[in-house]
Amino acid sequence: MSGTNAKTNEGNYFEDFKVGRVLRHATPRTVSEGDVALYQALFGSRFSLQSSAEVARHAGYKTAPVDDMLAFHIVFGKTVPDISLNAVANLGYADCRFLKPVFPGDTISTESKVIGLKENSNGETGVVYVRSTGRNQKDEIVLDYVRWVMVRKRDKSSPAPEEDVPHLPAAVGAEHLVAPQGTSFKSFDTVASGSPHLWDDYEKGEKIDHVDGITIEEAEHMMATRLYQNTAKVHFNQYTEGKGRFGRRLIYGGHVISLARALSFNGLGNAVLIAAINGGRHVAPCFGGDTVFAWSEILDKAEVKGRDDLGALRIRTFATKDKPCGEFPGAREKGYEEGVILDLDYWALMPRR
Repeated sequence: MSGTNAKTNEGNYFEDFKVGRVLRHATPRTVSEGDVALYQALFGSRFSLQSSAEVARHAGYKTAPVDDMLAFHIVFGKTVPDISLNAVANLGYADCRFLKPVFPGDTISTESKVIGLKENSNGETGVVYVRSTGRNQKDEIVLDYVRWVMVRKRDKSSPAPEEDVPHLPAAVGAEHLVAPQGTSFKSFDTVASGSPHLWDDYEKGEKIDHVDGITIEEAEHMMATRLYQNTAKVHFNQYTEGKGRFGRRLIYGGHVISLARALSFNGLGNAVLIAAINGGRHVAPCFGGDTVFAWSEILDKAEVKGRDDLGALRIRTFATKDKPCGEFPGAREKGYEEGVILDLDYWALMPRR
């Protein structure tokens, strides 16, 4: 019998995408306590709401919710075989809203719609824009976001599609932020959280060096991406990536986001919920052995509609590699300072006095 690849999935290349195409991604994922424990082991996040069932129940939850970024990565991971299996790099995020908490036992599935295409000038790659939506077993939307990714072409000579770049909002409006229903943070335990600083204590323009650094190990990165069932070749396959531009595997950009979020606990320990991601850029590649540092600036403060127990902070977090952040390295007039690997703009919800 002759060999065939007819039953295997080689992933979509740039020319396979069409604006308006809807992709229903395989392998719904039931989130377990084991996922939560492994995520904790990989990133060491210390936010009390996600760490303590008792803290969560005191705030009105049935138990501790799953870390918002773990939920994001699980939703993201479903999309990889259809969208970014042949990616060169994940480029950025926008218009992301976290709409429902996820708990152990919930089953998450994802659907994406192609909303934009742009071929790169080299004719070898193109940028694909998608809106991905994660739902739980009740068909409730857990989160919804846009990302754009650079994808290889199968055939350089194939004609370029008509350029169609979507218009994306610069930020999610504070009026669109959603606080979890049935909760109250009026008597939030700041001793348990490890930080006395609440929403009222932060000022627009304030900069916070999160001080600590975390070195990325290759094994941890590969374990994390397998946890999310993220099968992108650039993260796993040294045989192919060893022949590529960098000569080694890239660290998944979401891994850096989770590290930066975990590091931000030192200075933002009561920013217990991510409500939205306004925008994000993976500024430079990151590799095993790099040490990640982070700092944040408070861009804005806002009331949360219908709540007097929570306020919203708009935070811009920069992550760096092998560069401590005491001097707040970030964006320049043209480009970024050396060592910056992540620029993330998001809204977090924090208890108020």
